[in-house]
Amino acid sequence: MSEKIIGRIPVLEALKSGRTLNKVIIAKSIEKSQVISDIVRLSKEKGIPFEWVDKKLLDQKAGTGKHQGIAAMAAPKEYTDVEDILRIAKSKNEPPLIIILDGIEDPHNLGAIIRTAEASGAHGVIIPKRRAAPLTETVSKTSAGAIEYVAVARVTNIRNEIAKLKEAGIWVVGVDQSADKSYIQADFKLPTALVIGSEGKGISKHIRENCELLVSIPMKGKISSLNASVAAAVVLYEAVRQRKI
Repeated sequence: MSEKIIGRIPVLEALKSGRTLNKVIIAKSIEKSQVISDIVRLSKEKGIPFEWVDKKLLDQKAGTGKHQGIAAMAAPKEYTDVEDILRIAKSKNEPPLIIILDGIEDPHNLGAIIRTAEASGAHGVIIPKRRAAPLTETVSKTSAGAIEYVAVARVTNIRNEIAKLKEAGIWVVGVDQSADKSYIQADFKLPTALVIGSEGKGISKHIRENCELLVSIPMKGKISSLNASVAAAVVLYEAVRQRKI
């Protein structure tokens, strides 16, 4: 379950201890102090998003008016790192199968993708720290408990991580409806990182340019694209099919 950390000293100590936080929220009207300066500094150093908001909004987010002008949202589980995901694949003696999510903002979509990742045997999921859904209670519920079994890495820069994966011999495949090649034509028996774009915009331009292969899912109806979690499931189970041959 996700947890709200309320108050200046509790938030500061959570940051000092290395607690996994999704976001720090600070009231715009808060009186500046050394504690607040330390909280902002540590948030920046640790790459934790922080936001200045009106007190009324902070009251809503914190669930109380007794927050001393600051609150933090803790993740329901610890994030891992990309190297750990690769180690998981190695420990199973399997070619890595990793899901990279480029700007998935709907926590229900994120939870559904994590559920499919667990069911399909994917080794982990990579999400960005900004402009994307973090691990929350909603994600946990939607994943039907799969969040406890899937390694999720939260990174500052997706493009940099893609470059590192390429260096490690991982084939980066993006799902993009403008691609000419069908997803069934991709060789998922190779070590693979599968890139899924956001609900409305798809894969961003700078990420698309760094994919080594773009594939699409054939659409026969009037709707031009699938929900992101459904698209991920379709392609992941093609990978499962190929790897069982």
